[in-house]
Amino acid sequence: MMRRQKTDELPMSHWRLSCQDGRQGLIVAGAAPTCRRVAPDPILIGSEIYRHSSYGGRHPLAIPRVSAALDLIRAMGWLDERHYVDSPVATAAELARFHDPGYIAALGDAERTGRASEAVRDRYNIGRNGNPVFAEMFSRPATACGATLAAVALLRDGGTIFSPAGGTHHGRPDRASGFCYFNDPVLGILAWLDAGIERVYYVDIDAHHGDGVQDALSGDGRVLILSIHEQGRWPHSGAAGDRGGGNARNLPVPPGFGDRELDFLTEQVILPLGRRFAPQAVMLQAGADGLADDPMSNLALGNRAIWRVAERLRGLAPRLLVLGGGGYNPWSVARCWAGLWATLAGHDPLQPPTAAARALLTGMTWQHRLGRAPPARWLETIADPPQPGPLRPEIAALAAAVLE
Repeated sequence: MMRRQKTDELPMSHWRLSCQDGRQGLIVAGAAPTCRRVAPDPILIGSEIYRHSSYGGRHPLAIPRVSAALDLIRAMGWLDERHYVDSPVATAAELARFHDPGYIAALGDAERTGRASEAVRDRYNIGRNGNPVFAEMFSRPATACGATLAAVALLRDGGTIFSPAGGTHHGRPDRASGFCYFNDPVLGILAWLDAGIERVYYVDIDAHHGDGVQDALSGDGRVLILSIHEQGRWPHSGAAGDRGGGNARNLPVPPGFGDRELDFLTEQVILPLGRRFAPQAVMLQAGADGLADDPMSNLALGNRAIWRVAERLRGLAPRLLVLGGGGYNPWSVARCWAGLWATLAGHDPLQPPTAAARALLTGMTWQHRLGRAPPARWLETIADPPQPGPLRPEIAALAAAVLE
């Protein structure tokens, strides 16, 4: 395997040259003045920490997700290792840009000791409510935050980056929430703002409302926040009329929400709002828990619809950062995020799995009733069959209300 790139090696090498004589190549020192920089190749950020890390027991995040997606991407031959970055771990100082230092210290102490006192559990909501004490409870979310912060730095001059470990949109400044210990989208957006970016468009298509991001940033006129999520689902926020501090737009969709309806909202809401806002950077939280095969929602999406959202957002701003998010079926998450990377990197996600990819999919297990007899399409395809479904009047009404 080729040596993986470090983040400090990439600002020069990941851009490409377009020359008057038609040549193309990586930027090098002393490049001819007749050559100009064009859009860089997409970058994938990951880490090996996720391979053996688990929230434990029968927790929904006991499954492999990031590691499974990365393995599937490689098995499909979709990754040039020169475009892969090992994620750094965010420091306590970096995390403190949004999170309370006492909370950061409490997570570190709980990771080192393997326990948390009742007072700490009560104060910071760890060790309860789906936010367990586990072996990497500080270093795992800090790695996800490090990836998002590294991506923001690498996108200084533009480009596209995918960090499947990101998207922990429920994290609060001083407590864990919804399996999220830190909030990497907020940290990434704040880093963009600190660097002088004046307009950031945050689009969240996770089945759960991005409440932590909205509450942190919807009062800042430099950030436009749009969330499409299942109505009535935890955290029971993000009503249609909820605009947070003013710059939030929420589309709570009914159960059965399918591809045709997501395509409609993309064309009628996501893109028009984005064009009106004229962002300099776009962040997409591409949670996979809205897929029909996911056990944690009643939505009915196929993975191709999620890929289309990312593809349509690419031309909206010079910078696109795509994050993961929810997703609780290992097959559907791995296939969705692998195909998402293929879409961003210019590969064909509709091609059948290679022998290596098929072996990987066949070898996966899931301690859930849905995993006892996985259907053949989970093992033999990357792309889901289309899930068009109807275009219901309430979806059009939601779109009209948000655009007012």
